[in-house]
Order: sequence, then C-alpha cells, then structure tokens
Amino acid sequence: MVMTEQNTMRKKMANTIRFLAADMVQKANSGHPGAPMGLADIAVVLSEKLSHNPKNPKWLNRDRLVFSGGHGSALIYSLLHLWGYDVSLEDLKQFRQLDSKTPGHPEYGHTDGVEITTGPLGQGIANAIGFAMAEAYTANQVNSETCELIDHKVYCLCGDGDLQEGISYEACALAGHLGLKDMVLIYDSNCITIEGDTSIAWSEDVAKRFEAQNWDVKKINGHCYEEIEEVLEEVKSATKPTIIIANTIIGKGAGELEGTHHTHGAPLGDAIIAESKTKEGFNPDETFAIPEDVLLRFRCALENGELAEKEWIHRQKEAPLVEQNIALEKLLNPDFSAIEFPDFSGDAAMATRDSNGKILNAIAKAVPSFLGGSADLAPSNKSDLKDLGDFPKGRNLHFGIREHSMAAITNAMALYGTTIPFNATFFVFSDYLKPSARIAALTNIQNFFVWTHDSIGVGEDGPTHEPVEHISQFRALPNFYVWRPADATENVEAWKTALTMQAPHGFVLSRQKLKTLKPKRDFGEVSKGAYIVKKRKDANFTLMASGSELMPCLKAACHLAVLGIKANVVSVPCLDLFNEQDAEYKNTVVDPSTKVLAVEAATATEFYRYADDVLGMESFGASAPADLLFEKFGFTQEGIMKRACALMDIEYRVVELGECKL
Repeated sequence: MVMTEQNTMRKKMANTIRFLAADMVQKANSGHPGAPMGLADIAVVLSEKLSHNPKNPKWLNRDRLVFSGGHGSALIYSLLHLWGYDVSLEDLKQFRQLDSKTPGHPEYGHTDGVEITTGPLGQGIANAIGFAMAEAYTANQVNSETCELIDHKVYCLCGDGDLQEGISYEACALAGHLGLKDMVLIYDSNCITIEGDTSIAWSEDVAKRFEAQNWDVKKINGHCYEEIEEVLEEVKSATKPTIIIANTIIGKGAGELEGTHHTHGAPLGDAIIAESKTKEGFNPDETFAIPEDVLLRFRCALENGELAEKEWIHRQKEAPLVEQNIALEKLLNPDFSAIEFPDFSGDAAMATRDSNGKILNAIAKAVPSFLGGSADLAPSNKSDLKDLGDFPKGRNLHFGIREHSMAAITNAMALYGTTIPFNATFFVFSDYLKPSARIAALTNIQNFFVWTHDSIGVGEDGPTHEPVEHISQFRALPNFYVWRPADATENVEAWKTALTMQAPHGFVLSRQKLKTLKPKRDFGEVSKGAYIVKKRKDANFTLMASGSELMPCLKAACHLAVLGIKANVVSVPCLDLFNEQDAEYKNTVVDPSTKVLAVEAATATEFYRYADDVLGMESFGASAPADLLFEKFGFTQEGIMKRACALMDIEYRVVELGECKL
C-alpha cells in the first residue's frame, strides 16, 4: 500500500476509530474491541462511498448499512458519532450503561442511525437481503427508463460467525437466485471466533460457496486502502449480489494481542491501549480523542448527505412520468380505509386459513405496498395473491423452504418504508423462525406471521406436525400479538385491528372448517382480545376458548344449563390484547364471581391467569383424522361438560336436548 497523503489521512481516521472502540470497551469493562479495530480501514473508505444523510436518517433513497455482527457495536457507535448522527461523545463514554444510547448490541428506534436490530449472528445478513428485496420491488414500481427514483445500495458487514449460522445460507441462496444486484456483503475474514482459530470447526471455501449461489466474489486485503476503494467502486455497476472477502487482522493495532482471539470479547487493558496509541502518535494519556482534522473529514457526511438528498428530491420533482411519483406516494402512505374486506356472514363453515387467504387478497388489492409469501407452502397456507404476479415486479414472494431467513427478511422489508410484508408457514415450523419473531417483537416491527395448521386438527400428519406448545411460547413473548380466530368474521376483525398496531402479529389458523358464527356479540369487541359471545342471566360459570374450541364450548354451555351450570361463553381471539385491557373490562368479560374453565387444544397454561381450570393438551398429539383426535383428547361437547361438572362438583350425566341455537 502506497502511503499517499490521502492514505496517511485514512490511516489516522482508522486509528481514531480503533482507539475510540478500545476506550469504549475499556471504560465499560465489557465489549468487543477486536472486530471494530480490524474493520476500521474498511469503515474509513466505506465512509467516503456511502450515500446517507445524518440529518435525515429516514431519507428513502439512502444507502443502507447493516452490521450483522452487532457485538461490534463500538465500531457502529463510533461511526455514527463521527458522521454526525445524534450520538454524542458522551454517549460513547456511556457505552453499555443503563439507559444509554449505546447499548451492547444496537437497537433500532433506540439509537439514531441504526437501521435494524440484528441481535444474534446471521440475522443481519438476512435483514440486509430484506432491504435489498424491498429496494428491488420499490424500484420496479416507481422507476422508469429515464428516471430512477430508487437506486441505492445495501451494504452489510459480517464476520466468520455470521456465515457459520444457518440463516446466512438460507438468505444468501435466495439473494443469489433473485440476482439482487444492489446487495453488497463485506465479509470481515479474520479467521477468529471466541474459541480460537476458525479452523477448529470450519474449513469450507467461502468463495466457492458464494460462487455456487450466484454471487460475484471479490477478494481483497482489508487493510489496503487502494484495494478497498477499487472494489467499492466496482460494486456500483454489479449485475448480481457481491461478497467482498476482506482478509483482516482482528484487533489490528492492539500490540501483542493483535490477531488473537483475546481481542474478540474483552477489554484490551490500559497498558496495551497506551502502547498502541503511542506507536501511532496518539497521546497515551488521553481517552476518547478525536483529532480535529479527522472529525472534519468524517463530518463531510453531513454536507454530502444533504446534497445527495436534495439532488434526489429534485430528481423526484422532475420525474418525467407523473405516475412515478403517484406510485411512490401510494407505497409510502398506504390507505387501509380503501380495503374492502370480505363478508363471510353467509358462509356456513370455512377454515380460517381459507378466510385468511381471502383477507390477504382483499388487503393486497387495495394496498400496493402489501406483499408476501410462504416457505414453499402457499397452496396450504392459502397465501397466494391472485393475479398480482411474482417478485420482484409482482407481490408474491417465493422464499423456498427457508423459514428463518423468511422472517428476518420480512422484518427488514417492514422497516424499509415502502413495503408491508407478511410471511407464512405451518405453525409447527414457527420453531425455525422464533429468533426473528423475537427481534420483531423487541423492536416493534409490524411484520405479519401467517401460521396455518394450528393444532391437533392437523390430524394424520401426527405429533411431529401438531403444534401443542407453540402458541404458549409466542404468547409469552412481550409485544407480540397472537391471534387464533374462531371463525372467518373474527379473522376479518383481527386483521382490521392488527393493521392499526405497530407491532408484530401471528395469525394461528385452522386447517379444518369452522362454523361461521352470527356477528352479534353479547359484550365486548374482538379488538380488545376477548368478548362474550353468549351471556346468561345469573351466570355461575364461564367458558373461555379460542379458535376451533369455541364451537364445542357453545354447545356444551347450552346443555350445561340443564345441569344447573349457567355458563357465559367467551371467545379469546387474542389473549395478549385481552391482558392489556383495564380491570373493569376484563372483569365484565370474565366474571370473577363465576368458576372459569378455559378450553384450548394446546398447552394453554397461560389461561390460568383467569381460569380455575384449563382443558388443554398435556401431551403431544397423535396421527389420526382430526375429529378422532379432538375426541381422544377431550375437546368435544361431552369432554367440556365433564370437565365443567368436575369443577363445579356436580355429577355429570347425559343431557338429551334438541339442536342448540348458536
């Protein structure tokens, strides 16, 4: 590397980043200095190429920069401060402290300039691909041959650990298949993980892996400014996704610890930091030092960013086709009031997966930004958007059998600004995507998870495909709303509510047909999570149920009256929302003076918050037709009546009645 005047300045800038990161970790006595120090040279050159505006972090056509290795947050925060985002030097000094803007891993919505919460390794790669997919779809909707309104890049910094996680294989294979030309993955290849050299557990040829996945593969010395600059210029004209394999030294500049795993996740120590600073001409006694000329050079991002955004606004105003701006406006500002939801009141019975498919299509017809797809299960999930084409020009996304990356990709799409995504799979396979659903909940991402085949009603596929504990784990997830509608009309109301909430939602839907109830409710609303479907005078009992178990509860209540058990029947389409209601509403829906039995074909232990007893699953399911399974495990009119009588200490007997009016 030739040390020109420019490269001399770049080195000084890189060293500033290195020592800021080292000082942050040292002061906090916690953190990861190695990756920030190793990536500092790349970060400096990338700073010169990145198009973004620190004064407007939400500018639509900005380049997206995702740090998949969120543990290297000292680098992220250093850059955000140096570029001029709302991250002060004092914030850097409060690294990893309570209520600071600089937590251990960056969090979207908490720190200015953070594009998405990546969390566990590998997530960020899928997130970046999600941003690139949203960019590709938006560009296809609003660009013309003479005016490109959307033409930015998506950069992602990742490490060895990210590429070892399975989610990266899923996401990168899809990106290569789709030919996402604006996706740039910068791989910090330092061959070090927590336990030591990567060779102890990893020996694959990453370049060949990505070549096989239809990526352009570039290899550089991650400390050579000329090579870094050259490759970043090359990717501007890429025709498919690019991975830049940058060979780096972890903890570069950290004296005797340089290149070792000891720099990965622990402070370097005052002596090492002082020695390193002295070697590079920095004052060893000064912490959090930023030379004035370095700050001026980094702060060029402010002026350059404002100019780039102004140029884009001018381009937008001068777009030769009025339709371009109209299309962009519709994507940016969806009109949910234009949705003509289907009326299911005349339908005798319908599986909620079927009604959900009709609802998805109604939303998509009215809202151009609404798109989504399934993990190779669209015919079963009923998630096809009819006559709306395939991505990237259309709105049907084919994720392949890749649940985890599907969820992480749609998380990013939901944050992009012009797309409202949903993703779909069987409920039992939600196990594969739980980490991404958790990140959606953590950061208030309005991502819609469609989960069909909701219970032992799956039937003949057996216990491997029957989700008995899954609904409980998602109800336990803070800020995540699980819907299990009892019929098609509840399903409509569930979606109406979910579209108004900035949070993730899971729709747990039946394979089997469910009777469509009369729209009348005796008290309460679906939007409040639970309501009384059938209210009786002088009630001494309450039956609570969700989904397919509501109908047998209604039938049981009708016959229990003869035995002296006067039961209110409560539908609970969203227990999470019901938990948030005030005490007056909850006590009106679930009368505390009554005995309460909750019924759900799942573990359902969370109902003990309201119920004296829960008729739920206490084992895995079995392989048989659904009706036989519901009978075997007690989710029938008779089974519910027996459990209710036991709770009320009344002897059960068969009651002969005509058909109940439901």
